[in-house]
Amino acid sequence: MAVFALGCGPLLAAAPKFRETPAAPPMAFYVVKGAPDSCGRDCNSWIAVEGQVDSGAAPRFRKFLQQTRARNLPLYFYSPGGNLEQALSMGTMLRQGPRVARVARTVVTECGFEAQDSDVCFKLKQSGRELHGDLVTRSAMCNSACPYLILGASVREIAPDAVLAVHTPKVVLTYRGEAPSAQIRADANARGLERANNLVAHYLAKMGVAPGLLDVAKTVPFEGLHILTRDELDRFGIDSRRLVETAWTFEQAGRPYIRKFALVRKPDGASFRTMEWRLFCDNMDAQMMFIREVDKAAIGNGSLTLMAGPEKPVAFGSHPVRLGKFEAWNGRITSAAMNTVLLASHLQIKVASALLDGQVEQENFDIETAGLPATWMRLFETCPKAAYRPSTNASSPVVSGPVQPATPFPAPTPTPPP
Repeated sequence: MAVFALGCGPLLAAAPKFRETPAAPPMAFYVVKGAPDSCGRDCNSWIAVEGQVDSGAAPRFRKFLQQTRARNLPLYFYSPGGNLEQALSMGTMLRQGPRVARVARTVVTECGFEAQDSDVCFKLKQSGRELHGDLVTRSAMCNSACPYLILGASVREIAPDAVLAVHTPKVVLTYRGEAPSAQIRADANARGLERANNLVAHYLAKMGVAPGLLDVAKTVPFEGLHILTRDELDRFGIDSRRLVETAWTFEQAGRPYIRKFALVRKPDGASFRTMEWRLFCDNMDAQMMFIREVDKAAIGNGSLTLMAGPEKPVAFGSHPVRLGKFEAWNGRITSAAMNTVLLASHLQIKVASALLDGQVEQENFDIETAGLPATWMRLFETCPKAAYRPSTNASSPVVSGPVQPATPFPAPTPTPPP
């Protein structure tokens, strides 16, 4: 009797004469409250779903969703995978209502100095209490059976620095007594893989996801993982947004700064461009670095403007610094302009690039300010003491004209998408 699994643990219930492999630690579901806008504009609470998809995960998940249905919170997944059949069942539950699924690691405040995967912290996550914490998307994983689970959500939003990875399911034979022959094991393995693939194919069709996802998974041995590219996430219909971005996050470095990372579809629509914003505190003003991936056809001239509403923009000059396949722009944002930026729900970015053939490529898009006010206040505390404090007065003056060229900061290569 074959039991096929993704990640670890049994997938399908075996007949009584067969012994199941030891169960992995059970998956945990809990509600977390974070800082304002920590999970998006006007969102500060979410459901954390983390750990192995064990053989009893689906019934517990159903009960948890019933208990929290009235709040309709976004779900953040962090899982290495596990039981495929349970994952498909859980995904089907998600499809029963409007749900938003994302990938991020939840760092629980109540765990204190205990490791997030420690027994003490795990018991807190299973306590049923509403906890407090932060979200981290960088290198957060949803692997193996987990990607199929989140496909059940009506909205899937995969951060540009999070990881979705797939592979071929593993057929696990469990038996008593004398081991079956190699031929019997090979036949059982083939039947198990066929059944697993049929289950996934039917599920993908029901969820409106392209069968190409399964085709990719079939090419990857169980021992390996294929990290889905942004193009594949788009092509398979998992996340087809034109722009995907992280929240503004505080980075504790030699010189602290605020960071935002994004992938933006290029004007040709065929691929995505990597972009990063870094915001430094410079006494009363802010210093912004903008780094973006450029095409070979670009000659290094152009213009960059940032607007917080219909007012006069911040201009960042016309000669970015070229760093391999990236270019870096630097500009100063005055304290008055920063007040306006902090109050805006979105910032408008306009980039014009001169090409070798004499044409000018235009890109216009908006980025969110979720997380920016809180992280700016934290960053401001690291600045040299000054009379200025960020204002929350909506009538604060807006950005005033072009800025003087800023002193360039070392421009590290932005972290590429997985």
